[in-house]
Amino acid sequence: MKIIRYFFYLIGISLAAAILYLAITFPPIMAGMAAKTMCSCVFVMGRTPESVVQKELSVFPGLSKAGIEFKDSSAVTARVLWSVSKAIYRKGQGCTLLAERSEPEVRQQSPALPTLPPLNADTVAWPNGDLVSTPPVAGLNYDAVQAALRLAFEETNPEQPKNTHAVLAIYDGQIIGEQYASGFDKHTLFMGWSMTKSLNNAMVALMVKEGKLNPDAPAPVAAWQNDERKNITLSDLLHGSSGLAWNESYFLPGDFHNMFMHSDDKGGFAASKELEYPPNTFFEYSSGTANLLSKITREAVGDENYPRFAYEKLFHKIGMRHTLIEPDASGTLVGSSYGYASARDWGRFGLLFLQDGIWNGERILPEGWVKYSSTPAPAAPIGQYGAQFWLNAGAPNDPNHCYHPGLPNEEYGAEGFEDQYVFIFPSRKLIVVRLGVSHHGFDMVGLCNQILDALPKP
Repeated sequence: MKIIRYFFYLIGISLAAAILYLAITFPPIMAGMAAKTMCSCVFVMGRTPESVVQKELSVFPGLSKAGIEFKDSSAVTARVLWSVSKAIYRKGQGCTLLAERSEPEVRQQSPALPTLPPLNADTVAWPNGDLVSTPPVAGLNYDAVQAALRLAFEETNPEQPKNTHAVLAIYDGQIIGEQYASGFDKHTLFMGWSMTKSLNNAMVALMVKEGKLNPDAPAPVAAWQNDERKNITLSDLLHGSSGLAWNESYFLPGDFHNMFMHSDDKGGFAASKELEYPPNTFFEYSSGTANLLSKITREAVGDENYPRFAYEKLFHKIGMRHTLIEPDASGTLVGSSYGYASARDWGRFGLLFLQDGIWNGERILPEGWVKYSSTPAPAAPIGQYGAQFWLNAGAPNDPNHCYHPGLPNEEYGAEGFEDQYVFIFPSRKLIVVRLGVSHHGFDMVGLCNQILDALPKP
């Protein structure tokens, strides 16, 4: 009996400790999430606070009850129990969650922001502009494409809403289908979440093209030069196979939330992690290494040109005029998660990769970069990941054992939280973009297959 009482006593102590731990750690996380999400959705996307509460803030129980306050269209404060967090908005930069630095210190930063080249996009033909006027594609079943797009918005289960905001289909470089939910249009900047990692891939590529970074060389991280981490290559980081200890859990306290809620230098936070596995032997999806890549890119570019370089050398070159990546409080772009773009801009990005990194005859990405990005990482067991892109290649000896069963193995693309997708089908010359806020899953495989079936027969 004493043993039994002791056993239950230990269980009671453990439960009490767990509850206390969650009570201490969760309110700051939830307050930070509420402040940052509300700030970006309202000031960057142009959403109403009510829609953000109903959609984004419903992901965590109780998060929608956070006390939200707006200040002069430049800041959002959120309160959850005893914890208060603040995110500030800066024109041209978006929103930044305050953690270690003070608000005046962050606002005093004065980066040389990019400016849009003068252009009336509505008078310039797609994809360089927004004028969509092309002859019908022979053999394409437009009715089937439109039916697929409508189904992507159709709400059949009120308990598990799709919350689709935009769907776009591009075939052979031309828009063949496009639809938006009420309140959204071709100019709306949509939150990409982890699709930003794929944008980050292209920013690294720009520095590789200029000879300032080498994927096969050790990652240029000063803090690693005197320990075993010095053997981690840039490619290991891109492949999610660095071996650095990391916990990507979104629903429990850990590395992911500590980086986003408590660190101003997110790349530096990731660089501080210890080695858990030998490099290139274990695949672990990591927002930490994505932000470390962003920090490495910043150092390769140099602070003077860094705020403009991705826009001037990539986004604006390919017509992505409605695109923004928010910085952390240290000024480094949050390359893991905080990218925003219109549905057409996300489509343009996919088109750049479909065209092997070439736009209007100009090579934007290094030769061979698209193949490198869409080739499975050696440590990815079912060929599910390349260089900051998700793949459907399948296991080496079993292509049916793949990340998206039911889709061709050649499919690869950008993917983000709440079912953000840019799927690329190279041989079919197809790109499918889906954007929204789905907490219960979205049938992207079904949508893509319907559109694939509607294409001209190969």
